[in-house]
Amino acid sequence: MLRQQDVGHRVVVRRIVGVTGDRTLFTDALGELVDLTETELTIATAKGTVRVPLREVHRAKRVPAARRPHAATVIALEHAADEAWPAPVRARLGGWILRAADNWTGRANSALAVGDPDRPLEAAIDAVVKWYHERGQQPLINAPMPLAAPVNAALDERGWTSRPLTLMQTAVLAPMLATPARTDLPPVGLADSPGDDWYAMVAEHKGPLPAAALSVLNGVPEKVFAHVRDADGDLLAVARGAVTGPDRWLGVSLLQTAPAARRRGLGQHVVRALAQWAAQHGATRAYLQVEERNTPAVTLYGRIGFSTHHTYLTRQAPA
Repeated sequence: MLRQQDVGHRVVVRRIVGVTGDRTLFTDALGELVDLTETELTIATAKGTVRVPLREVHRAKRVPAARRPHAATVIALEHAADEAWPAPVRARLGGWILRAADNWTGRANSALAVGDPDRPLEAAIDAVVKWYHERGQQPLINAPMPLAAPVNAALDERGWTSRPLTLMQTAVLAPMLATPARTDLPPVGLADSPGDDWYAMVAEHKGPLPAAALSVLNGVPEKVFAHVRDADGDLLAVARGAVTGPDRWLGVSLLQTAPAARRRGLGQHVVRALAQWAAQHGATRAYLQVEERNTPAVTLYGRIGFSTHHTYLTRQAPA
């Protein structure tokens, strides 16, 4: 049977799905073990998240990992993403980065656990807890998998919970740029700074924007704010792009479409415009972060050309 130290690794689970006569029926699930409780296990498979009650598990074991990016590649991409979403309050714990932004978004209010924290792991976790408590915030740790598997195992022992699994997805810009532009849609406008209605649309999804949020959104030298408006000037879609890191990654974030304007191809329309802008700034690849459970968004990004580079869990300390 699987154990807590298997979380973050590739596993195969044979599940009992029924009985026909004297014959037991099984189905197999292959993927990354993202959670294991006393009653069920959760696997991120190629077709989505699968939750299996332990009473239905016939056999389960860890299997060799699928081809994964090198640790250095994961760290470089995580650092580029951090640079594109810069929390105004920051500190270093060896290679770990502690971040705070008035609790606006998990990314800007969690410790990024990549690299060596320059002390034993248990002491590093204690230091994270102390740093966030001093700021009146709940401690959060962003743990890329399986790179941070030891971190996840230690946090499991301490009773830390997990927020929904997040996919770090990447794509090459060239195929996006080769796709013909949608001339039947309103053009995508690109601005150096967002307007009030742009902020308002983002706030509908992300909640009220404190001063720290404005710092995060505007704190990158190479950034752009995309918008699409109808003939009356009302917003149909928004997004933000930022080019960061030595490898010149385009980070796509806050892609949102007004409810009445969905299923018209505006999301792909906006991402293509961001890709054109980023290519002019030396970028050749893009990334975005999306919760694995957000099936419509994951499907959209797959059509555009994104695939999962790695995953991460945002771990939350007990209250």
